Amino acid sequence: MKKRGTLLLSALVAGMVLTGCQKETNDELESYKESMDSFYNKLSYFDESINSIDPNSDEAVSQLLGYLDEMNEEYKKMSELTIPEEFSGISDIAVEAADYMEMADQFYHEAYDNEFDGDSESLAGQYYQRANSRVLVMLQVLHGEVPTGEGITVTTQDSIQFSTIGTSTEE
Repeated sequence: MKKRGTLLLSALVAGMVLTGCQKETNDELESYKESMDSFYNKLSYFDESINSIDPNSDEAVSQLLGYLDEMNEEYKKMSELTIPEEFSGISDIAVEAADYMEMADQFYHEAYDNEFDGDSESLAGQYYQRANSRVLVMLQVLHGEVPTGEGITVTTQDSIQFSTIGTSTEE
């Protein structure tokens, strides 16, 4: 009888520990999802703000570069978030997105800070597009969708992990 009580107590303790681990995992997952929702909301804000700039305004360039600087900071913060195991397949993509945004910001500054440089503007636009394509893939994964798009290869590792960016140097 004592053995049965010890076994039952052990099972109860193990169940509580496992439930506690699950709760911690769920909390991490919810926190990550909330952080990413906030990130995407900020991107929407920047998109609207950039699109509302009057291109004929004397302040247009400084406004644009200011928004891009702020956006770059948000990308950096996003890439530093701890990604829960459920979304571990997007960890490299988050870093790539931040790296591309940093390059976009740098080349936009080169294009507009002094005399206009069309080549830098073109290069900045390409980096900006690459950053945005990465966050779109991340959004698809976060919504439980299989990522689609040009240059995206999906290899399922298990039911919740995706590898979405190939090792080629296409982009």
